[in-house]
Amino acid sequence: MPTYSLEQTQTAQPTSVTLWRSGLLAAAAWLAFALFTGLYPDGGRPWPFTRELALGAGAVALLLALTAVLPGVFARLVSVLKPAGPWLVVLPLLLGVWVLVTAKIVLLPVPFFAPPQALIEVFVDDWPRLGESLLHSFWLLFNGVVLGGVTGFIAGVSIGWSQRIGYWVHPVLRILGPVPSTALLPICFFFFPTSWSASVFLIALATWFPVTVLTWSGVAGVDKAYYEVARTLGANSRFLILRVAIPAALPNVFVGLFMGLGASFSVLVVAEMMGVKAGLGWYLQWAQGWAAYANMYAALIVMALLCSGLITLLFKVRDRVLSWQKGAVQW
Repeated sequence: MPTYSLEQTQTAQPTSVTLWRSGLLAAAAWLAFALFTGLYPDGGRPWPFTRELALGAGAVALLLALTAVLPGVFARLVSVLKPAGPWLVVLPLLLGVWVLVTAKIVLLPVPFFAPPQALIEVFVDDWPRLGESLLHSFWLLFNGVVLGGVTGFIAGVSIGWSQRIGYWVHPVLRILGPVPSTALLPICFFFFPTSWSASVFLIALATWFPVTVLTWSGVAGVDKAYYEVARTLGANSRFLILRVAIPAALPNVFVGLFMGLGASFSVLVVAEMMGVKAGLGWYLQWAQGWAAYANMYAALIVMALLCSGLITLLFKVRDRVLSWQKGAVQW
């Protein structure tokens, strides 16, 4: 009779796959939202896309139920959704309250408060204009952030490395930096030939200040012992800047980029309301002028997704660039 060791016995035992309980609860919440949206009649007037919203919520409920019951089959999807388990439960509840007070019992007045169905209608019917505005805003933001980030990085390294440059630039930084970029709108529209170039300058200025200050702080805060060791090994000034000061200051640089990206979004909206012919800021002003509040809310959602996507992309770039310095920046 063959004998088996304890290790072989444990290896031969099948691994049990447990249910994803949060996923089941989330599936039940989405199913309840789907039934409520589809079966409870709309108050006032019937809203378009109510049926589509209910079917979409039912599809989400089915997907969550499958991933919860068969976590081994959908292992990769479960690993992505599991951290968001509580939010997957709360989100349909919040959507249900939103639908209830706007489309069902009309507790909030129309058109100032639009139900989710109205936003779906905007995305379906007005996507060409909204998509064009998104592309214009992205291109404007890209030019401004890149210009402000590059110039801020160069200025920060220069101030942190050279006391002579810091003597002349530091006072300008203290005076001009804290001034809100939007306060310079009238001056910019006077000096720049087009509203687009003025908007790029304002966004670049909003990005330039935090990047400059934090890059300067990072370079100035490098341990002097690093420079001494590098000089002992024969390093020149160029090597000290490129291989010692800048790598050590990169965590601060990325913090400045995060702050500059957030500030640039507020400037973007204001700048696009003051003369450009396309963009999310222009779309918001157009929707407000026509009392199309559903369009306004849809544009705000698109803007939030754009900001969140760019910040997530910046996180990916930071993790890749600072892979050798993992954990240096915590957000």
